[in-house]
Formats: sequence, structure tokens, C-alpha cells
Amino acid sequence: MLGDRQAEMPERVGGAVRRRTGGRADSRSGGWPVGRSVRRLWYLLATLALCLVARPPDRLTAQVPPESLPSARQGPAAADTTHLVGPVGALWRSLLLPGWGQAVTGRKVTGALFTIWEGTTMFMTLKAHQEAGYFEASGSPTLHAKRQEVQDWLVLWGFNHLFSGAEAFVAAHLRDFPGDLKIQVVPGGVGFRLPLP
Repeated sequence: MLGDRQAEMPERVGGAVRRRTGGRADSRSGGWPVGRSVRRLWYLLATLALCLVARPPDRLTAQVPPESLPSARQGPAAADTTHLVGPVGALWRSLLLPGWGQAVTGRKVTGALFTIWEGTTMFMTLKAHQEAGYFEASGSPTLHAKRQEVQDWLVLWGFNHLFSGAEAFVAAHLRDFPGDLKIQVVPGGVGFRLPLP
């Protein structure tokens, strides 16, 4: 009982009152300075995010409402596709950085998935390579298995580049394909329905 009371009594260390809590600072006394720095960084990032989200939309004073323009009354114009990236451009972009070709063809979610998988395979390859170096230095008998794991991650990393490039190439070719294709099962097999313009 006396020992419990001594653990709660404040102790003066270097002029500051610090409670004895088994070698770590008490949260009521401010915690470690690193914790405060992380907390301040978190508050700064949260404030910045709120400022970016809560900002009113940009509105230029010279803008004219779309209803007053003559082209708006005539109906929608045909989309200009000359500025779009072609299939070979999307292929080379995705071979260089998986997900880039998908992003420029307007498929941002697919591009993000390829980029996330790129980061995962890159991280795991580097991690397994570092572990293989440690196993080699320590003379571990499982060094061969770890080297095989490095090769496996390298293959997945390369496959991600190739598959991303092929997917971007095909997606760029099929960009103008109508999205109204319907496939359904009918009593005699499978039926397709494609509206023609």
C-alpha cells in the first residue's frame, strides 16, 4: 500500500514535475517531445486538409453562364478526341510507370490499383533482398529460400509492368466502344445486344 502511494507521488527532475510511471513520461505532463511533434504535425496536416476541402469553388468574373452560349442551345457537340493519348502512348506510359497509361485514358481507379500493386511489389522485393543479405551475413541455412522469394517478387514486379501496359493498350483501343453492350443468358445460349447509331 505504501509502495502504490509512492508511485503516484510527483518527483522533481530537472525543475519539472514528473510522475513516476515505470520509466516513461506521464501523458498529463506533456509526454515525450517526439509525441508533441507528431501531434503538432498531425494538427497542421488536418488544418491544411480542411482548408483545401472547405475552399469555395473558383469562379472567374469573366465567365458566362453556359445557358447563354449559342452552342448550348444547339445541343451537344461531338467530342474532340485529337488530344487523347493513343494506344501506343498509353502502352509506353504504363510500361514505364504502371497506372500512368490508365490515368491518361480516363481510368483513374484502375491506374491507382496498378500503382498500388507497383508499390507493394517494389517494397516487398527490396525487403526480401535486405533479408537475404542479412541471412547471407549470418550464415542462415534458409538463404536459398529467401533468394527464391526475392526472385518471386521480381517476377511479380515485372509482370505488373507488362500487364499494365497491355491493359492500357487494349483500354485505349476500346475507349470509343459503346458502353451499352448487353450480354444475357437466353434459353438457347448467350445473347448479345448492341445498339447501333
